[in-house]
Amino acid sequence: MPLQYAVPGTGGVGPAGAVGAIERVLLDGFDPEAAPARSAVPVPAGELLLMPAAAGPYAGVKIAGVAPANPGHGLPRITGSYLLLDGPTLQPIALLDGAALTALRTPAVTAAALRRLAVPEAAHLVLFGSGPQAYGHLDALLAVRPLTRLTVVARHAGRAAALAGYGQRLGLATAVAGPEAVADADLVVCCTTARTPLFDGALVPAHAAVAAVGSHEPDAREVDGTLVGRAELYVEARSVAGREAGDLLMAGVAGRQLWNLAELVRGDAPVPTGRPRFFKSVGMAWEDLAVAAEVYRAGRVASP
Repeated sequence: MPLQYAVPGTGGVGPAGAVGAIERVLLDGFDPEAAPARSAVPVPAGELLLMPAAAGPYAGVKIAGVAPANPGHGLPRITGSYLLLDGPTLQPIALLDGAALTALRTPAVTAAALRRLAVPEAAHLVLFGSGPQAYGHLDALLAVRPLTRLTVVARHAGRAAALAGYGQRLGLATAVAGPEAVADADLVVCCTTARTPLFDGALVPAHAAVAAVGSHEPDAREVDGTLVGRAELYVEARSVAGREAGDLLMAGVAGRQLWNLAELVRGDAPVPTGRPRFFKSVGMAWEDLAVAAEVYRAGRVASP
């Protein structure tokens, strides 16, 4: 089966479609604990990530580059390509933009978790970061939650104001504030390159849900041990969190119950409302495959 086409972006699949793709894979019985591990190779510009996966009728692999210096040159921090394969034959069928795919799938994973971890009346999102992932998370959360307020917390004042303006155009009441804004949050999402905690975890209300997506290294974290100690804990997979989730590892969670995303999506994980709920993601290859397959299916339907 020859390569059918290259997809420059995400083929018209939006946040809601990506969230649905993530959820369907899990509801169909996929076990994230058994997913192949990511390979990370240090290179002079940063690191190269190799992420293979197979599920249902498809297989695929993402080769991504993480280049921390790129934003200073006006280039994306995350680069790469995704090769989608026919599952039974492993013949290539589509080539996708890896950075665009990452920008869609990471927020979709967060949204799939937070639509279940948020209290029904959750309306105020405090969003740390002002890069592509921040915009993607806002779009994805609006696809699954009836938000009315957005507070942006970011190092760069101009980019924070731009993101707040984007939220305002989407119909939200917006503000730019400091880390103390978490004290009034219903949802907190951290999508930064920070390696140390962004806020005081004692300030987070008991009813709030928090997600951190910015790192996949055991010695980097966006939230502190105070929040982790107070919260019910959720991850994509226990197997990968034990290697890569610095937010949890640095807080010393040995012996704590970690619920994985499949258990959460299938309704098998408890969601207490008397304490914060914390979802930590590091990015997994099966998520890229789920969204890449959705992009491919959508492209085939749209083709004449």
